[in-house]
Amino acid sequence: MKQNPRLVPTFFLGIESTAHTFGASIIDDQGRIITNVNSTYRPPTGIGIHPRKAAEHHNEVSSGVIEKALHGVGERVSPDAVCYSAGPGLGPCLRIGATISRALALYLDKPLVPVHHGVAHLDLAMAAGRSHDPLAVLVSGGHTAIAVHLNKRWRIYGETEDITLGNLLDMFAREAKLPSPGGVAVESKAKEGRTLLALPYTVKGNDVAYSGLLTAAIRLLMEGQSLPDICFSIQEVSFAMLAEAVERSLVQTRKKEVLLAGGVAANQRLREMIQLVAEDHGATFHPVPIEYSGDCGAQIACSGRLAFESGVTVPVPESFVNPRWRLDEIDVPWIPRP
Repeated sequence: MKQNPRLVPTFFLGIESTAHTFGASIIDDQGRIITNVNSTYRPPTGIGIHPRKAAEHHNEVSSGVIEKALHGVGERVSPDAVCYSAGPGLGPCLRIGATISRALALYLDKPLVPVHHGVAHLDLAMAAGRSHDPLAVLVSGGHTAIAVHLNKRWRIYGETEDITLGNLLDMFAREAKLPSPGGVAVESKAKEGRTLLALPYTVKGNDVAYSGLLTAAIRLLMEGQSLPDICFSIQEVSFAMLAEAVERSLVQTRKKEVLLAGGVAANQRLREMIQLVAEDHGATFHPVPIEYSGDCGAQIACSGRLAFESGVTVPVPESFVNPRWRLDEIDVPWIPRP
């Protein structure tokens, strides 16, 4: 008896390798996350991510991570498409993930789907938070952007003019000899702080700039100011800057949803501030679940499924990576969602 093909589940394998994390995830054709396995490279305290060393980590753990993801459903799954992070990110890390994905696609004789890492953060956050047409706030080590979706693309409504919010937290953590991940360490120290110190507050329309704040915070550290107070002040000032830009963007776009995605979206104080902005203007707040805020295979599988269903695939010889791929340089025809 021939089985109805619509009853046969379709699986998508997502492979993430843009920076410090190598991840693999299986998602089914209904968008349900079946497995999500990730391994993160942790540099020594006081040192940032070295692209070559992170790539070596990815190469070492890749087979184990992928095998665990494929076997996590009880029996080994054969994916119907292989999705990989094509950028933006660190070149050596991206190339490891792309090479492995090409090999798997050829071996399994399955389509290869390139995925934009930033779009993937938003896709996963929208799916998990049941958001449909939001003002999107993407904050991570690689992105600080306020975006709206229009005519098949995410359009940047505001962004950082220098370093990202994630870079600000990580770079200060390194100077303060705090352990990795820097953002988590700064948040922990900030809970002990009580005094708001004077730091530069730079908002230009819908854009923000953080390099002056970083320089001033490092100067306070060298002068012997309380580390908890500095961390507290960094968070309060940098998050307030972003909240102001988000509020102005929300008033201008009149969106009824505010989406918060990316690694820094796990910060509880930032979530509080952006939620207050949304509620003050009658919009619903949709933060990404904390377990999916950081880089992970699930975001690549989620976005790859949507791209594949929209007809996006790439021949293996043309499966390049783009370390400097902007969020507004890729068509995203699957948004808004019903």
